[in-house]
Parts: sequence; C-alpha cells; structure tokens
Amino acid sequence: MKEFFDTSVFISAFRGDHPQHQPSVRLLAAANKKRSAGAVHSLAEVYSVMSVLPVRPVIPPEQVLLFLQEIRERCTLIALDEAEYFETIRKTAEQGFVSGRIYDALLLRCAAKAKAESIYTWNVKHFQALAPELARRIRTP
Repeated sequence: MKEFFDTSVFISAFRGDHPQHQPSVRLLAAANKKRSAGAVHSLAEVYSVMSVLPVRPVIPPEQVLLFLQEIRERCTLIALDEAEYFETIRKTAEQGFVSGRIYDALLLRCAAKAKAESIYTWNVKHFQALAPELARRIRTP
C-alpha cells in the first residue's frame, strides 16, 4: 500500500467546519483501494465521534453510515488478528504508554501490516513517539 489514513484524517474529511478539512478531503477524494488503506477499527471510531458531535443539526446515524461507506469504497481496510492485537498492546504497555494511545498503536500496527509508505495523521507527534521506526513515513495530509 502506498498510503494509510488515521481516523483523524477521516473525521476531518467529513467535517466541513474542521480546520484540517480541505487537505483531508483532498486526500480522501484521491484515495482508491489499490493504493489507500485504513484500519477496520477506524470505522467504529468515526461512527463514535461523528454520531455525538455537538453540532446542530445533529448528524444522524444514517449519515454517519454514508461516511463509513465512503471509507469502505475508497480504502482497503486492514484488521489485526488476535496475536497481532495482543502483541501490540503488550509492546505499548512495555513502552509505558497508557489510555487512548493504545488506539493509535493499533492503527500504526495496521499501517505496518499494510506496508504503507506514507501514514497520514493529524497526530504526528503521538504516532512518531509510539513507532519511531515508522517516523519517516508519518506525516500530515
């Protein structure tokens, strides 16, 4: 895979009022399954965030499902098996990272599994701290 998208890129692409909307939507619009990937877990993260945003009108679940379908149409979705999942949690714990950083670590493991040349995120510092071996591939859209 040429590129991997973090959940932060998907969310900013779907939020027209997000400060990083334009670069994120351009990147997602150019994505295709042959070269673009994301994590299966990002579907749940996007649903969770987009369905509870404090906006008026509220984004209904049906609209959020359309966003998820867009991701599925444009990106190959990568999943971890049980051993990969546990190994990632173990490594993250050994590095001393806690709380929600585990989700970033799982996404990075998916990016590594996809052999992504570029990993796009709006959380560059967090991603580079978790996976210094991938630091040169981690960038903003």
